Amino acid sequence: MSKNTTTNTKLLDHFSDMNQQRESAKLGMWIFLLTEILFFGGLFCAYSVYRAWHPDLFFNAHKALNVKLGGLNTIVLITSSVTMALAIRSIQLDRAKHALYFLISTFSLAGVFLIVKYFEYSHKFHLGQLPGRYYTYTGIEGTNPHLFFSVYFTMTGLHGLHVIIGMAVIAWLIVLVAKGKFSAGYYTYIEMTGLYWHLVDLIWIFLFPLLYLIG
Repeated sequence: MSKNTTTNTKLLDHFSDMNQQRESAKLGMWIFLLTEILFFGGLFCAYSVYRAWHPDLFFNAHKALNVKLGGLNTIVLITSSVTMALAIRSIQLDRAKHALYFLISTFSLAGVFLIVKYFEYSHKFHLGQLPGRYYTYTGIEGTNPHLFFSVYFTMTGLHGLHVIIGMAVIAWLIVLVAKGKFSAGYYTYIEMTGLYWHLVDLIWIFLFPLLYLIG
């Protein structure tokens, strides 16, 4: 079977050609990403309000965060965005084996991110630096330091959930690429996942300075 015939088998009935199908998928993904931006935008607004109300509290409480681990996770996520971009480029050049390696690398880096975050969370649970009424730590100056950790766990927790969702999709793509389901003529799923993953990376790039580098 020729490449054109293989590509056409991926064309859905309600599209006239593969280009229209790909552009429609892009439009749908950008609309979805816009809703994600609005969602996290609301969280950033809430962060801004609480920080404006309690500037000294946020400054004192942020010192309890591990900047080195946060910085490490920033490097890990940025690198994972690079490997995802390389995976897309590789499949565009019909280098499925290279795309597979880069997808596995992206998945592995995402796993590293979650492992680092696990150690961060475990340390805070051990010390009692928790949100709301679960806060028991006494080493931070000021009243209601649990407000900062409520914001911290909400924003980083939701971001972590998005990382897990991304990992699940990337794992699915790894299986499909290994089975030879994609080529230079058809790689829409990989490209759409790449857009999602870049957003996950971008959100963390904002979270890191807002939470870890307040000083």
